[in-house]
Amino acid sequence: MRSMPQDVRAAFDAFPPEVVDRLAAIRTMIFDLAASDPRIGTITEMLKWGEPAYLTAATGSGSTIRLGWPRRTPGHAAVYFICRTTLVDEFRAKFGGLYRYDGRRAVLIPAPGAVAAAPLEMMLLSALTYHLAKK
Repeated sequence: MRSMPQDVRAAFDAFPPEVVDRLAAIRTMIFDLAASDPRIGTITEMLKWGEPAYLTAATGSGSTIRLGWPRRTPGHAAVYFICRTTLVDEFRAKFGGLYRYDGRRAVLIPAPGAVAAAPLEMMLLSALTYHLAKK
């Protein structure tokens, strides 16, 4: 696993083990997508509201992604998006019942079991290039 800031590591360590595994895989996707698309640039990893957050600070290409554990929905990991964006509405329209959603702010991913990577990667890429798409 790619090294992470100590405070981010502590946040990951506070999640249940099955959630850590799912969120670690999503974290890897974020860094891999950024490495494969020069428009995204370097990802800044930090805590926002006590949760791991991923920003495109170098290029400003995207909208912040946060990773977390929705305590009201056990057995799931959460990928949070800024609720003022249209991202979650777009994901719900495109993927419907493939995932659960928390209003306009999160996509809830089952922690155990297999998850289709392609839709999840599309969601992450949409967030990482959100500001580019709006131009």
